[in-house]
Amino acid sequence: MHFFGSHLSIAGGYFRAVNEARRLGLDCVQIFTKNNNQWNAKPLSDDDISRFADSLEENQIRHPLSHASYLINLASPAEDLRRKSIESMIVELERADALGIPYVVFHPGAFTTSSESEGIDNIVRSLDEILGQTDGLEAYPLLENTAGQGSNLGWRFEHLKQIIDGVAANERLGVCIDTCHAFAAGYPMATKEEWKTFVDEMDRQFGLKRIKAIHLNDSKQPFASRKDRHEHIGEGKLGLEPFRNLLNDNRFSKIPMYLETEKIERQGEDMDVVNVRTLKSLVGEIGVRNYESSDVPNS
Repeated sequence: MHFFGSHLSIAGGYFRAVNEARRLGLDCVQIFTKNNNQWNAKPLSDDDISRFADSLEENQIRHPLSHASYLINLASPAEDLRRKSIESMIVELERADALGIPYVVFHPGAFTTSSESEGIDNIVRSLDEILGQTDGLEAYPLLENTAGQGSNLGWRFEHLKQIIDGVAANERLGVCIDTCHAFAAGYPMATKEEWKTFVDEMDRQFGLKRIKAIHLNDSKQPFASRKDRHEHIGEGKLGLEPFRNLLNDNRFSKIPMYLETEKIERQGEDMDVVNVRTLKSLVGEIGVRNYESSDVPNS
């Protein structure tokens, strides 16, 4: 069984994103718990929390996921920005925890005027502080692989390994894999051999059990472009083969998957519905199959 969801708007109330997920026939939902382009956040009310929880239960939507603000840069050499980022990430985890959301996806950060190694060191020190100050929370962060634009870190799986290995309380760190980002970063996934190499590399670097969420996005930009531009499933440069391999690899069948594609209608139909229908059509087709149950993460 697969769990398909999408990133949906919380305009008008957090519960509305859950209601919209059900209307679209989705199984799960990803949200921002605050304005993603602002540092400040209006405090959550008891009504926000209770209506969100009630809507999840009533609509039978599982695996709610939060995405942190794009302003956060834990790799920054600028101490004031890094301090604001640490404080903002703590708030993101507190808000997710209050809403009953188990994970907060975040981009590792950009080293800007410093170096790759200094950026990774800054991320490790930042996460040590963040996890230390949120020790009592059930919500924890998921490092997302990136496309590698500019000085963004996380486009190589080695970066994620170095961060995880460096963090003291790394049992509270997970990973979110984005298909568009991996393709743009230079990881081919179309053939069986490429898919095996891709999965083996993730397992070698940080372990498949750390993967708690997957972002399903095709790419507007070509392979190894290092550019992050999402496209609807099967309409971009990835094509359908990587998604076919993913959806027929039993090791990932229990991991919730979320679309981050443009919210538009085509011929009167929401593209989230079209994308999920395309994805479901690939399940059971020839792909990478028949892995032992002991190899399945989160089983």
